[in-house]
Amino acid sequence: MSEEEPQEQEDEDLQYFVRIGQTDLDGTKSVERSLSEMNGIGRRTARLIAEKAGVDRTATFGRLDDDVIDEVVEVVESYADEVPDWLNNRQHDFYTGETTHEIGNDLQLTRQHDINRMKMIDSYRGVRHKRGQKVRGQRTKSTGRTEGTIGVNVEEIREEQEEEAAEEGDE
Repeated sequence: MSEEEPQEQEDEDLQYFVRIGQTDLDGTKSVERSLSEMNGIGRRTARLIAEKAGVDRTATFGRLDDDVIDEVVEVVESYADEVPDWLNNRQHDFYTGETTHEIGNDLQLTRQHDINRMKMIDSYRGVRHKRGQKVRGQRTKSTGRTEGTIGVNVEEIREEQEEEAAEEGDE
């Protein structure tokens, strides 16, 4: 029983959810792992964010102080300003020409806008998106099939032949 009591005290300090932007991150995982669950942040980016915030990347995210969590949030929001342009995920935006780093729902919205723009101007990629085909040059001769089964189902053909033979025998 004595082993359970300290664990309960530790659980009181733990935040199970840490909110960054519009995303809830898992507070029971390490800083690097929980940041990488966010859209637009991978393992390398999460490692850089933890380093710039001065946080141990293996520390449990929910056990950090509120001040440290706020520092991580600030670094995430200002990430595009602190890294070189080639490390951002949105370089030379079509409308503004700026280089930004999109995270969370903003990333999904900008991707959807880009796809819709490609569909409207009937670019090659837009046409592929419209048809539901592969967009990035993959092979399509044998993969990416969305219709029914592939190949011949011998059992169904035999059953159909037996049914036809039974119908002819009844006549």
